[in-house]
Amino acid sequence: MAKKKFSKEWIHQHINDPYVKMAQQKGYRARAAFKLIEILDSEKLMRKGDIIVDLGSTPGSWSQVARERLTAEGGVLQGRVIALDLLPMEPIAGVEFIQGDFRDDDVLAILNERVGEQQVNLVMSDMAPNLSGVSSADSARIQHVCELALAFSLQHLTPDGALIVKAFHGSGFSQIVQMFKQHFKRVVERKPKASRDKSSETFLLGRGLKHPDKREF
Repeated sequence: MAKKKFSKEWIHQHINDPYVKMAQQKGYRARAAFKLIEILDSEKLMRKGDIIVDLGSTPGSWSQVARERLTAEGGVLQGRVIALDLLPMEPIAGVEFIQGDFRDDDVLAILNERVGEQQVNLVMSDMAPNLSGVSSADSARIQHVCELALAFSLQHLTPDGALIVKAFHGSGFSQIVQMFKQHFKRVVERKPKASRDKSSETFLLGRGLKHPDKREF
């Protein structure tokens, strides 16, 4: 009975969520688009000509925002958006999509090959592992995903490039922040207005590599 009540409550909140309504009006696939937009605007990130990698992209709202911002008048895409997710994603014009698990070395190799010699301006990760409810195990999984995104970024970012990852306050969060501070000149936490109040999610942004000549993690 409690589960049924919870699901009804969630559906009610979802239907009346202003960000859900705005996403539908603007044609975004998820309300998460507004989380990214707020971060990009506050940090003045993403310009035409940029190379963007979107990790954990499905259903595609972050890729939609990236494509929008890289599209010049006349609909010409200036730059690249390379998206990756374990789940399938409906195609977005101009977005290069790879389906696979980012934690899999073979999939990572495909992504590395797709990026090639080009340097990436922004890596953005909305990835979140399946959580078990066991705090110690979950924090280890979250940290692992953040470490993988960081390792990829250190290899591919321009010296003034940026990485955005989704993390969660709680056990292990301070270690992720410390890890970022070792490698980036600027590290900030962002909890966008579109993040639900009850959620412990927060977005961590690292910008400007401290050691652009030393790209090992």
